[in-house]
Amino acid sequence: MALNNTYEARPCRHMPVQQETAVGAGVQILLLALLGTAIGMGPAGWVTGLVFAVGTWAVLSRAVFRSRLASFGPANRVTLGRATLVGGVTALVADSFESSPPVSLLVGLTAVALLLDGVDGKVARRTGTSTPLGARFDMEVDAFLILVLSVYVSMDLGPWVLLIGGMRYAFVVAARVMPWLTAPLPPSTARKTVAALQGVLLLLAGAHLLPYPADLGVVLLALALLVWSFGRDVLWLRRRAALRRPAGAEAAPPLHAPAGETARHTSAGTAASARTSAAATTVRHRSLVEELLESSPTV
Repeated sequence: MALNNTYEARPCRHMPVQQETAVGAGVQILLLALLGTAIGMGPAGWVTGLVFAVGTWAVLSRAVFRSRLASFGPANRVTLGRATLVGGVTALVADSFESSPPVSLLVGLTAVALLLDGVDGKVARRTGTSTPLGARFDMEVDAFLILVLSVYVSMDLGPWVLLIGGMRYAFVVAARVMPWLTAPLPPSTARKTVAALQGVLLLLAGAHLLPYPADLGVVLLALALLVWSFGRDVLWLRRRAALRRPAGAEAAPPLHAPAGETARHTSAGTAASARTSAAATTVRHRSLVEELLESSPTV
């Protein structure tokens, strides 16, 4: 989702945006009720789905309050609808640990959520309602769906598949330790393509339409593409951080060093300069003597 400042943000007096997030939580619970009635969902699915609904409502309400948007916006409504579908997928995946929910139902909900991924961005650009909150909301919904699909596919192919869903969260944790990872990245079509392929490839493997070796190859391809994309971005950020660091930053004395410490650095620098000058003078004298000896007549 594109970022720009075209969307007006004013303090909310009547909290209509908070009501929309509450409606989203209500729709999520309604979807859980429909799924529970249709397939007889067990306790694990119910609890996971309810935790997702309440957690999404709480986090989104806090983010909306801090952003002080005047209106939720059509693009965010599309993303909220996708989050509702992702909550249903999450409940089905949790229920699959106890029973076997219909694969067709899980594939259907996931496919609609993936198809709507490109809709919210287009709506935001056409209506001029792109915001940093909307972009972050969209990204978090995508990342969580990939994580849930990784959990589902890992039950057949092994826990290594969780690397796909956990890589983005590992990047966020690493950025806490290495702040240079938080620098903005330039737009990249390759990055967007790789991110979109993750959900498609994991869904293909989870649909059980292909034989086991083919599913294994599909997920390995998804992991390889993701490692390449993250690796390329990390290298770019590392080079950017190195270029922005001053050349003599490590050798320079601290900015707020004590007076005595600064004097010692200054004295050391002066002494080093004097030694260098003396050495250069000695070399010049030796060169002059050698030239005189060579030019003198031989006896």
